[in-house]
Amino acid sequence: MSTREGAVLRGAGAWAAAALCAVPLAVAVVGPFLPYDARAGLPYSSEGLLGTDGLGRDVLGLLLVGGRTALGMVFGAVVLAYLVGGLVGLTAASTRHRWLDEGMMRPLDVLLPLPSLLVISVVAVGWQASAPAITVAVAMVNVPTVARLVRAAALDAASGPVVEALRMQRESWVTIQLGYVGRSVLGPVAADLGTRITLAVFLVASVNFLGLGLSPTAPDWAVSVSRNREGLLLQPWSVLAPALLLVSFTLGFNLLADRLVHHTRRLAGSTV
Repeated sequence: MSTREGAVLRGAGAWAAAALCAVPLAVAVVGPFLPYDARAGLPYSSEGLLGTDGLGRDVLGLLLVGGRTALGMVFGAVVLAYLVGGLVGLTAASTRHRWLDEGMMRPLDVLLPLPSLLVISVVAVGWQASAPAITVAVAMVNVPTVARLVRAAALDAASGPVVEALRMQRESWVTIQLGYVGRSVLGPVAADLGTRITLAVFLVASVNFLGLGLSPTAPDWAVSVSRNREGLLLQPWSVLAPALLLVSFTLGFNLLADRLVHHTRRLAGSTV
């Protein structure tokens, strides 16, 4: 295969990955603002473009509003996990006191073996299965891994001569950690992002699918799959449509993240 053909295939793959990711994102962001018929009809009928679900509600209308929670909780949990875990990891890597490093990382090591679904289920049930509760719970189970990743990636930079020089110049902690050390962890974080998003989608969808998350009547995509799975043969789109959106987003985002990592590595190699 020639170099030109390889470039064409890579470009086509990038566009396909972007499309897989963009469609569910567009539905989640724009969908709640689009008008749709909220009137209930017959259960599992062919009324409307995609038919109705087990409660007689329009499947297309549910898809338009269900992505707000399905992907909103995912992104909220990942951002929160990186904010908390990243701050803990940077602080532990840059501290000169071993007791502080141990005191910050050891409690997180205790949390690592805990079953993620069990922790999220307990939190969701205790907080009455609200979207913020599920978001915080998913973030909690990801914080230990993120903190360990950031700490390991930042150790060399945090103990290097550049940081010592910046300290001698009396630069602030924020300037040193976010301005210099923080840049050293961008590559590992970018490589981890695809996995972290995928895990968050799995955890949020699993909790809602098992009935431990949002209300069974919520329009969330995972809830729709769980609620309508018994009517799959009667009205397949009530299950397939939300499931395809979740799979499309996960697959597309992973492909984009993988291409971003490879592109970053090529740029880094070309500058050496």
